[in-house]
Amino acid sequence: EENRLALVGGMLLDGYDAPPLHHAAVLVEGNRIIEVGPAAELEIPPEYTIVDTTGRTMMPGLIDLHAHLLILGHGNYTRWSSWIEEEGGDAARSRVMAISAKQLLMAGVTSAVDLGAPLEVSLDIRDRIERGEIPGPRMSMSGPWITRARGGMTEQFGGISITTSAEAAREAERLIDAGVDVIKAHSRLTLDDYKAIVKAAHDRNVRVHAHVYAELDVRNALDAGVDVLTHAGSAGTAPPYSPDLITEIVNAGRPVVVTAAHRSWIYPDTIAFPERLQDPQLQFDLPPEIYREVQDSLSNWRALRYFGRTDREVFFRERGLKQFIESGAVMGMGTDSGTPMNFHTEALWREAKAHVDMGMSTQRVISALTRVGATILGQRTELGTIEPGKLADIIVVQGDPHYDITALAHVETVVKDGRVVKESKPTR
Repeated sequence: EENRLALVGGMLLDGYDAPPLHHAAVLVEGNRIIEVGPAAELEIPPEYTIVDTTGRTMMPGLIDLHAHLLILGHGNYTRWSSWIEEEGGDAARSRVMAISAKQLLMAGVTSAVDLGAPLEVSLDIRDRIERGEIPGPRMSMSGPWITRARGGMTEQFGGISITTSAEAAREAERLIDAGVDVIKAHSRLTLDDYKAIVKAAHDRNVRVHAHVYAELDVRNALDAGVDVLTHAGSAGTAPPYSPDLITEIVNAGRPVVVTAAHRSWIYPDTIAFPERLQDPQLQFDLPPEIYREVQDSLSNWRALRYFGRTDREVFFRERGLKQFIESGAVMGMGTDSGTPMNFHTEALWREAKAHVDMGMSTQRVISALTRVGATILGQRTELGTIEPGKLADIIVVQGDPHYDITALAHVETVVKDGRVVKESKPTR
């Protein structure tokens, strides 16, 4: 029978830059929102299942524009990669990606972009989620990224090494034919490479996310028409960009997804509170052998190669993030979740907190996590706000994220596609 749901009683943040609606109700039929208004004024038919959100905040599901289901916070890519092979290769990858997807969904992420994993397993996980076989966000998959780099991470994440721009275009076309949702252009590409990839993708109506840090790479990606600049300004891996470049990014309305927290915040945060690495939720989510492997990889986490540039990153981190916040750039939120110590269970609230701490208003952060994220995904008409006609992706959090953005760490209820996939208290 058709799904009928009413979320009733809580404060509603609808995803627009508008004051909240207090004591609100949201009515859902099938997988669509059909009515929104004050609970006292909406008539709720008796056949509706009621989710009591009294004393809580309702808001659109969160959108993570940069995740990696293939990894779970393990400290060393090389070791993780060989461990996966020992555990069964693609079967193990599939198992890990399913765990990651569920962790994201339970943390309130109802849509996510996976930017780098082998092709077949990526599409398989996406499709199994879509068919309702396993829990997870609506996934947009890039599959393998395109790069001129060789070895190392390229191999571990199934990336594609190219040597010419024509080859880059061909690989982009091949990936799109195979069914990827987005293309990821990784590092060491030339301006002509970006142009070739963008043309191939845009001819097929597919967006391109570029993994860029250095000013020249950001400039090339911008000039080539890449749709999303991901990592740009992140973690202080590059000094602040020139004012001209920032102005051009802002004027072009080109979205930036900084992924700020995953190195330069997470490291000092873990120095301050190493107990977070043994969060019982991780032990609950991960099979014992995976939990042991992840914990073992983090036993001497301060010495991990991944954090080798931390002093420099922490030195530049404020300027790196503030340059975009203060310039008024279009900003989405992505976490690079799955990278060392960067667990899918907490990635977005941590990212949101870094942005707020650097001066972004909570209102703008909430929009970045929802409405703006949906626009960057190309899903503006379907996702990102709570209003009649939109898909019913709704989360309920404890507390008021406007008062304290870390309320996003306390996601009690998740509705995805009109169905309750996580609940803290029984519905009636």
